[in-house]
Amino acid sequence: MAAVDIIIGSVYGSAVLVAETLEQTLTDAGHQVQLHEDAVLADLDTGHFWLFVTSTTGQGDLPPNLLPLFEEMRESCPPMPQLRYALVALGDSSYDNFCGAGRQLDELLQELQAQAVVERLQVDATETLEPEEPALAWLKGWMAKI
Repeated sequence: MAAVDIIIGSVYGSAVLVAETLEQTLTDAGHQVQLHEDAVLADLDTGHFWLFVTSTTGQGDLPPNLLPLFEEMRESCPPMPQLRYALVALGDSSYDNFCGAGRQLDELLQELQAQAVVERLQVDATETLEPEEPALAWLKGWMAKI
């Protein structure tokens, strides 16, 4: 089984709830999972699978707890073609820049040559009150690729 780092960007806690739900499913499947709410690059292993769960704040911005990692990766990270990842973006389509944080993060990871194993999931708060449900269904659809 794989080592999975779940990297969370959250303002009000929805992303944490989604991450904890995914963590439980991955753990039940035998994976070793670690949650990172204030991740720094030095604490992450590119040999692990990275699963991002992030909300969007402001005008499509990254949550404050994820911004330092994003900036560190953008400014000083070498290409990471060995990194495999997946990403859940939480947002509200009634705002401009829907799921902007997730899109920015996905674009940066692609620039760094990381390998997405599945298309980014965008969960719309106007369509679902429990974002962990579509995220769990999404995870189950590709989890065997980890």
